[in-house]
Amino acid sequence: MLYYSDYSEDEVGNFPERLEFQSGNMEVAELGGQRYLRASAVSVFSIPLPEVLPERFTIEIDVINRKSPDGAAFHLNGGPKRDLSRESTVVQWGTDGVGVVGGKGGERPMTNDDRTRYRGNPAQLKILGDGKYLKVFLDERRLANIPNTNFARAQSLTLTAEGMSQENPVYIGKIRVAASRKSIYDDLAAKGRISTQGILFATGSDQVRPESGATLKEIAEMMKGHPDLRIRIEGHTDNVGKKDANLALSERRAAAVKALLEKDFQIDGARMESQGFGDTQPAAKNDTPEGRQNNRRVELVRL
Repeated sequence: MLYYSDYSEDEVGNFPERLEFQSGNMEVAELGGQRYLRASAVSVFSIPLPEVLPERFTIEIDVINRKSPDGAAFHLNGGPKRDLSRESTVVQWGTDGVGVVGGKGGERPMTNDDRTRYRGNPAQLKILGDGKYLKVFLDERRLANIPNTNFARAQSLTLTAEGMSQENPVYIGKIRVAASRKSIYDDLAAKGRISTQGILFATGSDQVRPESGATLKEIAEMMKGHPDLRIRIEGHTDNVGKKDANLALSERRAAAVKALLEKDFQIDGARMESQGFGDTQPAAKNDTPEGRQNNRRVELVRL
């Protein structure tokens, strides 16, 4: 995990301490029981990374678009400043969908679908980078697949959020930046176990969130492509809360993943086991948001 934030450690009404403010009008706000960064004007901030963004990466950002007007409301580029020159690739998204513009890859126009769906409503943007290859998803629906982009690799990312007013803002929710692997099967075969950060749950619950679909599909395809493979699905938590409750929650979450693979992807339950370990096997220290996020994970172990 290169960066993770859900603003849980920030004061409502303040700008998040771990982001770098550049311009605009932004503050942490509560909405529907979750925290967001609210932008009520055209606002720019950068996301610092502990190292240069790798050749293979995953970026996930939860957003709520403004209610009007239609068009791109968010722009993301690699580097410490907003790129208006379009010498490098910029990913933009809003009520019209997704666009990939600038850089050596040329332009990818925005789609015109689902405007009503995205006006003032939440969505998740996901960007998968692999060298010059860039895939962009909204709510697990792939809207861009371009082989020759020029997305800048640097030790930061810059996000522009185009809010219009206090009554018509945009919201930025959880931000997650991570290095990616080539294939979960290759890692599983080589190491015997892998951590799947893409399986997410509702807070304090074993309910699997919808944006986990792509990771579940990848696991299912691995199982179908290797019919002799058997796995144990392990649930792990951070150390927030009581140990007994964390252990029970991790067991329920592992069982929920197994049940979904059986029900939704027709994977034989006899090929899978599930077990929870609570906070007893941390993958990282629990003293940073990234560390706690790395510890809230589902692991697959080859049997």
